[in-house]
Amino acid sequence: MDVRARNHVTVTGRADGPVVMLAHGFGCDQNMWRLVVPTLERDFRVVLFDHVGAGRSDPAAWDERRYAELDGYAEDVLQICRELALGPVVFVGHSVSAMMGVLAAAREPERFAGLVLLTPSPCYIDDPAAGYRGGFSPGDIDELLESLEANYLGWSAAMAPVIMGNPERPELGQELTNSFCRTDPGMARVFARTTFLSDNRGDLDAVTVPTLVAQCSSDAIAPPEVGAFVHARIGGSELVTLPATGHCPQLSAPEATAAAIASFAAGTTR
Repeated sequence: MDVRARNHVTVTGRADGPVVMLAHGFGCDQNMWRLVVPTLERDFRVVLFDHVGAGRSDPAAWDERRYAELDGYAEDVLQICRELALGPVVFVGHSVSAMMGVLAAAREPERFAGLVLLTPSPCYIDDPAAGYRGGFSPGDIDELLESLEANYLGWSAAMAPVIMGNPERPELGQELTNSFCRTDPGMARVFARTTFLSDNRGDLDAVTVPTLVAQCSSDAIAPPEVGAFVHARIGGSELVTLPATGHCPQLSAPEATAAAIASFAAGTTR
């Protein structure tokens, strides 16, 4: 299959610039990066794509078994890098895509100049025995997934504003709702289970490339303790708290988000 068509890969910015690769989270597509791209494309070659099952990806490529694990998405990232002969890239993974970047960089570290983990979570479920707070109890996640599977459109309308935060800016929540609703419900259900039931805490130690962990000052999906955990487990990583609330700072605070990505990318690709 044509990898570029499969993931609707688009490339913009400086043809001779260092490569920044942007990966969207659950229920989104590459359009969610549109407010940070103008800043990045001035100095970088920017690669965007849609995960299979999202945006304008090829629905014929959907394979429930492949995408029931984050490894399937991580392999897609590596295939895009190979297909475009990108060389070392700075991979920016939002939300669940952060862990896809972790898995890909652990597998083939030579392909990555660095990782930007934007509002990451290696595990959404609390683990009191290990002293880990993910933000949700097992019952919370069960209820979330049951609600999503019973009425995906209703779940989208209820959850998107919570995920986005910023209640004083309802247009942001509406945009996320619309993005969720454009996603095929069957594919979204599988991606949701993959997202919220994965536990990648043990994979963080394998990251050897420069890493920036970027969290928001208030985030209902990935609380500050999660960012601190990721930072502590990835040796030599940096941690920055963006002046942003909610789980999607590329929409709620695009200038600060773009500046953090650009500063880190410039430092790792000199």
